[in-house]
Amino acid sequence: MRHHTRGPLTALLAGSMMLALSWTGAGPAQAATNNFRGVNWADERDNFVDGVLVLGGLSTSDSYATTQTKADKILSGFQNNLGANTVRMPVNYATVSGSYWNSYTGAIDKATSKGMKVILSYWEGNSSRDGKVDNSSQFWSMWQTIVNKYGGNGNVYFEPFNEPHGYSDSDWKNLAAQWLSNYSGVPRGRVIISGTGYNQGLITIGSDSRFDGCLISRHIYQFFDTGRHTKQSWKDALADSVGSYASRVIVTEWGAPMTDGRDYDADADNKDDFVAFVRGVASESRALGLGTVYWPGVRPNDAYRIQNINGSGTSISLSTTNSSGRDQLRFSWGI
Repeated sequence: MRHHTRGPLTALLAGSMMLALSWTGAGPAQAATNNFRGVNWADERDNFVDGVLVLGGLSTSDSYATTQTKADKILSGFQNNLGANTVRMPVNYATVSGSYWNSYTGAIDKATSKGMKVILSYWEGNSSRDGKVDNSSQFWSMWQTIVNKYGGNGNVYFEPFNEPHGYSDSDWKNLAAQWLSNYSGVPRGRVIISGTGYNQGLITIGSDSRFDGCLISRHIYQFFDTGRHTKQSWKDALADSVGSYASRVIVTEWGAPMTDGRDYDADADNKDDFVAFVRGVASESRALGLGTVYWPGVRPNDAYRIQNINGSGTSISLSTTNSSGRDQLRFSWGI
């Protein structure tokens, strides 16, 4: 989702369909999702962009080869500094339908070549931010292009819509079910269905047989519920939302300030709400075997970022903004 500088994340579309793919593949069997140890790689403007998405450290002038060179250094930073094996990246119609797609795929391809899982998630544009798909025909066209290219790549996961808060629960589920119908060749174990609202309503997704076999996305932030002040209260909030579906749930966004020197290794119940939040989410994610994907790994100038980009051009590297935050992130992963 987003923190204070980010607007609401979006939802799925109502409307037209594309033909379902004919190929098939076996999806990974899930006993737990803690094999997803991830971070979000985001646009500096946030991922709500009307035009082309430009991930931190990249440029629309970059060729495929240059994008691969830069991406290798950023992804290596995620792996070496954090122990990450997953990266979540945004997509939108402008990016996928234009000439820059040829370069953008360089980052996706580099991640998969390094053995990383890639979660591709659709974000609505900055001018709408209504929690609904901006343009249905463009939405389906975008996903057809993406699925045609990556449907057969077992390291690529598809998140049809990020934060579908503009839809009622039933309307969102109908749209998500339409995605599964349109792209029935995609193994369900590689489709991540957002919880209703701001990726918070998980049980209504898990209990709907139309989504059997799919993963489920949860977003959780301190500002979602500012009345919680203890680690245990956040553990309870996460556990209650997951219900009996822990084996399918991934926390694809959670984050807190990482650039102000806060100590997340200290017990701060009723003293620091962000520390209580991070420790609670990390602890319960570990206990439930949930994968987590931190917001953000890289997004220049975001106070929540857990990695800084150093250098410029292709001479770049990453460094950790907060070692105690890194400790808690790794703890959530079971490391």
